[in-house]
Amino acid sequence: AHALGVAAREGKCGVVDLHLPPGVRRRGNRVAVAAVLKHAVDPRDAAGASGGENRQQRRVKAPDRPPHPGKATRSGKRLTDPVRLGTPHDVTSPPVLLLASGSPRRRALLDGAGIRFEIQRPDIVEERAPGEAPEALARRLADAKAAAVAQRVGPVPRRWVLAADTIVVLADQVLGKPQDPEHAVELLGQLVGRTHRVLTAVTLLDSAAGTPHRTLVESTVRMRGATRAEIVRYIATGESLDKAGAYALQGAGRRFVTTVEGSESNVIGLPLEQTLALLKAAGAT
Repeated sequence: AHALGVAAREGKCGVVDLHLPPGVRRRGNRVAVAAVLKHAVDPRDAAGASGGENRQQRRVKAPDRPPHPGKATRSGKRLTDPVRLGTPHDVTSPPVLLLASGSPRRRALLDGAGIRFEIQRPDIVEERAPGEAPEALARRLADAKAAAVAQRVGPVPRRWVLAADTIVVLADQVLGKPQDPEHAVELLGQLVGRTHRVLTAVTLLDSAAGTPHRTLVESTVRMRGATRAEIVRYIATGESLDKAGAYALQGAGRRFVTTVEGSESNVIGLPLEQTLALLKAAGAT
């Protein structure tokens, strides 16, 4: 039996003919190796025993075989499907929310609301088409940002891509982000002492189905008058150089604002209440 065990481990087991232990059945002229190994005694164990001491047997247990699909296990449960290894992701986990923006204001707003997300910066050209209405511009850019990130990450695993575009509108003129400090002074100089609109288009895109969910929020901002010297001092702080209209409502730029009608978070860059409602309606949270 020991020789057979060695042969089995070395892959040399073939036809054998020997006296079988009780309970081991012969199959033609072959012996079930696992059954013989069950009764095998290692000679080294036998040599170590002396006198009337009982010899210890080294038993080799055959590896357990997984239950066949559809057969009952010891617990009484039945397996209907085989175990599949190498699954790329947990299909039961909720899809990840991706914020298609590099804006620290939008990130801070979502963080403050307790929303978990990852950041993916979109890479698109933000230009207004000739004759394009401000509302249409904001919607198109938000859609383009979401689509760019969704295409980059692919449909699997499923992701929700959240994108937004905020623009400042004075009459019919769209005021974008300043190109440099001098441009920032010019932009803010047009806004002080007047009323302007802030539009934010929000797009939530399902990367797997390609289904978009959208909203557009408008706020009205009234600013007091200010001298050029005051504007220059504010621009010198640097906080407005990456913001549409060249001011930050959440920062020192609030000094110029007298009233805000509508969502203040919209003026900051993301209408939080409407965005949370959009996420909930789409099942993204």
